[in-house]
Amino acid sequence: MAAVSTEVQIVNSFPADKLFKILSNIHNLAPKVVPEIYKSITTIEGDLGVGTIQSHVYGDAVPYTTSKQKFDVVDVNNFYVEYTVFEGDILSDYLDSIAHRIKISPTADGGAVYRHTTVFKCKGETKPTEEVLTQTNEGYKKVFKAIEAYVLANADAF
Repeated sequence: MAAVSTEVQIVNSFPADKLFKILSNIHNLAPKVVPEIYKSITTIEGDLGVGTIQSHVYGDAVPYTTSKQKFDVVDVNNFYVEYTVFEGDILSDYLDSIAHRIKISPTADGGAVYRHTTVFKCKGETKPTEEVLTQTNEGYKKVFKAIEAYVLANADAF
């Protein structure tokens, strides 16, 4: 089984703990802020901790419609989350799963760095194209920047 990974890194002015809190609420924020990407994110099972299963329904701006993911690691103290996409047409016909690792690190100036590593676990030798990897990272950036703008415009909500 082949695996291909990609990573996006975004520097942000929010403190690490605030950014983690904001992104922990992505299931509510993303459908509101970027409905063209996320129509809905529903928690099927769990309390957003380890073992939680969520269902995603995607918008018209992406080439797939559904996915299910399970939280594997949620480390609030270290601002770290791992989850695995295990079902849905997002996996196409060549992916077994997609593993995500998100780490938020404080910066010396009081801001934070958001790192999102994605590992595509392939069923066989077929791998995601460079175009898919680029679209993946650009999608993360777009969602991040949209949520950042929303939070800045609605500062009292956070």
